[in-house]
Amino acid sequence: MTTSRQKKRKTKTRRKILYTILIISMVLLSGVIVFATNLSLQTKNAMNKIYQPLDREKDPTKEAENKIENAKAEDSAFTILLAGIENEEKAKYGRSDVLILATINPKTEKISMVSIPRDSRVYVPDLGYQTKINHSYAFGGINYTINTLEEVLDIPIDYYVSTDFQGFEDIVDTVGGVDVEVPFTFSAQLTGSLKWKKYTEGPMFLNGNEALAYVRMRKKDPQGDAGRNIRQKQVIQEIINKATSISNIGNIDNMIKDVGNNVKTNIPSSEYFGLIKTYQNIKSSPIEQLQLKGYDTLIRGTSYFIIDEESLEEVKRQLQLNLDDFGQNAQSEMNKSTSVHDLTIGE
Repeated sequence: MTTSRQKKRKTKTRRKILYTILIISMVLLSGVIVFATNLSLQTKNAMNKIYQPLDREKDPTKEAENKIENAKAEDSAFTILLAGIENEEKAKYGRSDVLILATINPKTEKISMVSIPRDSRVYVPDLGYQTKINHSYAFGGINYTINTLEEVLDIPIDYYVSTDFQGFEDIVDTVGGVDVEVPFTFSAQLTGSLKWKKYTEGPMFLNGNEALAYVRMRKKDPQGDAGRNIRQKQVIQEIINKATSISNIGNIDNMIKDVGNNVKTNIPSSEYFGLIKTYQNIKSSPIEQLQLKGYDTLIRGTSYFIIDEESLEEVKRQLQLNLDDFGQNAQSEMNKSTSVHDLTIGE
């Protein structure tokens, strides 16, 4: 009798344990579902804030054409403009403090990158006169800037990513900071706290606030704006490497939410993973660093950077070459032939 009661008690106890485990599991599962749903909604809202198509992309007559071009981005060469924006309280758009254009060719596995000095004197089509390139953004935002650069460099610009200073800091912090090779020792003032940070020649790890001051400093650089451009491209490359790494791809939702208020782009969310995959396949390839040469001058009391025409033509040629699969392959074969010829002469 006692044994029978004990068996029943044990059975009831097991059932209670099973029921408890089942209930806990259901509660946890429900929590995960609610969390995942909430996460996706937050990410979707952030994506809506980030996505800002160009004016020309809003034209319904070009909608089909745009879809075809976008579908080719994963296996064809394309261009992307990275714009760092200096916000001003009185200005509608602010001014572009950093402009870096990259051409990416998945077939030839080559990336070419050029920085456009912020004081470059260029013709702005939408304004109808020459002024600083960063003024094009102040008057008409990213649309005026892209229209201007397409005319200056004579290549189409497919994508852009723009961010203000806070967005830049958020991006760097979201990917876990960046490692840089400081070219020389200098001090720079941090935004926000206004504290001074010492950057020592050699390898350094920087958080978002420190990285911003690192890429903005130019007056203490022996190379001036050219030196600053080199540091900018150094940090941009490190950000891209870390953002597209396997360990960070799983955090893409967090990345999008973190930068949602401060970053704008015309890249559709449906193409994010395709572009990441493209970059993963070619990121080990060296980036061709192009440079626009020129000189500083004063015109009616305003400082300008005058781009050297020969330098501009060479940069245009290299960018166009990287967008042309046949031209790039032909150049590669020509380089091989030259190398063999030089080797024969040397022997």
